[in-house]
Amino acid sequence: MLRDEEVERALVVCAHPDDVDFGAAGTVAGWTDAGVEVSYCLVTDGDAGGFDPSVPRSEIGAIRRGEQTAAAKEVGVTDLHWLGFPDGYLTVTLELRKAISRVIRQVRPQRVLTQSPQRNYQRVFASHPDHLATGEATLCAVYPDSRNEFWMPDLVAEEGLAPWSVSEVWLMASPQVDRIVDVTATFDRKMAALRRHVSQHTDRPEVEERVRLWLGARAEEAGLPGGSYAEAFQVIDTAG
Repeated sequence: MLRDEEVERALVVCAHPDDVDFGAAGTVAGWTDAGVEVSYCLVTDGDAGGFDPSVPRSEIGAIRRGEQTAAAKEVGVTDLHWLGFPDGYLTVTLELRKAISRVIRQVRPQRVLTQSPQRNYQRVFASHPDHLATGEATLCAVYPDSRNEFWMPDLVAEEGLAPWSVSEVWLMASPQVDRIVDVTATFDRKMAALRRHVSQHTDRPEVEERVRLWLGARAEEAGLPGGSYAEAFQVIDTAG
């Protein structure tokens, strides 16, 4: 597996605005602090989200784009790619695989972070169908799609996007955890990012308390000192 100092560029692929902030914003902040160039790829605009029926549905996508853009800045990320697929309708199509492969070839990351394609029965709310589809499509895009110059050859011939091989993939909300990241030092920035998603939460104090409990429990399980916070991942070697 790569050490952080070996990573120049990382790409985070998520289904919705706020997914990365719940699952990995503390880790992302640590990467950007270490000099890693982190980009986000949002598969949907989160247009099926929100809680206020007085807000026209046609406005939700733009609102959530703005919120995620502001949240990304809290953890040092300014490069965001929006794919525009409809929220709540994601399946693992060739169109989705191609769109993610395109971003991989544009960003050329050594590391990709995405959502687990496996349903986690201990964290069922993290296993939204859009999350599962995004994780599976991203893994397909990492291998074999983005590295195969003969797959979707128009990406090379018409868009000039050369193949790219990703060295490793980190999965959020995976049933199998093998990497714990101490995010105590970046926890406040993670919470600042979550607070940017105003359109999604009428119960912000309760949400923040749940996040503190989740990350505190992860840290305790990992044997970190009291008062620590941690995020958990499964890391897959895709360099071969």
